[in-house]
Amino acid sequence: MMIATSASTERRDPRHTLMLRTAKVVCQSGEYVCLVRDVSASGVGLRFFHDVPQEPRIFLELANGALYPIERSWSDHGDAGYRFAAPVALEDFLSEASQFAHRAVRLRLKVPVLLTVDGHDFRAMLADVSRCGAKLAIDRRLPQGAFARFDAVGLPLRFGHIRWRQNHDHGIAFQEPIALEELARCLHTLQPCAVAPGGEHVGGNQAGTRAA
Repeated sequence: MMIATSASTERRDPRHTLMLRTAKVVCQSGEYVCLVRDVSASGVGLRFFHDVPQEPRIFLELANGALYPIERSWSDHGDAGYRFAAPVALEDFLSEASQFAHRAVRLRLKVPVLLTVDGHDFRAMLADVSRCGAKLAIDRRLPQGAFARFDAVGLPLRFGHIRWRQNHDHGIAFQEPIALEELARCLHTLQPCAVAPGGEHVGGNQAGTRAA
């Protein structure tokens, strides 16, 4: 059983302010954008753009892919404090070293996408999304560098270019990034969600229009 502790108890260790670094939490219900407010050897403070996820034990994943099991100790509206469930190398957390320069946080989400390239519509399935782009699977190979219209269920309409492809997986770079708060709220609305065999979105609250 998780023992609740006060915010003041959690803050006995020296805390480092991280200027609201973007990260995500991984829950059974889905993946959600958050901001890392501060961190210490014992715990981390997170800020959400919506209600704090209900699950008390979740994972915090940084933009470099580092994964930390955490347990909630307190919450107040969109802010929450978590204890690390295992020892943390604080220097590694603070440096967030990565082989990818300035990589945006990617969130796994499976929803239908209508992709339009050269006036032709293609049905695709989203694999993950970030503020700056998306990865999706489609049953054919589209030309790298092609201009595309990206219309995914529950996400803002975006235009961009096919930046890379590998087999049937394609990476789309958006011309205009999605605002972080807008992306966070869309993900919170869409999850938990499921995609039926026919491509229909089922479960949860649905935002936006359905890709047709």
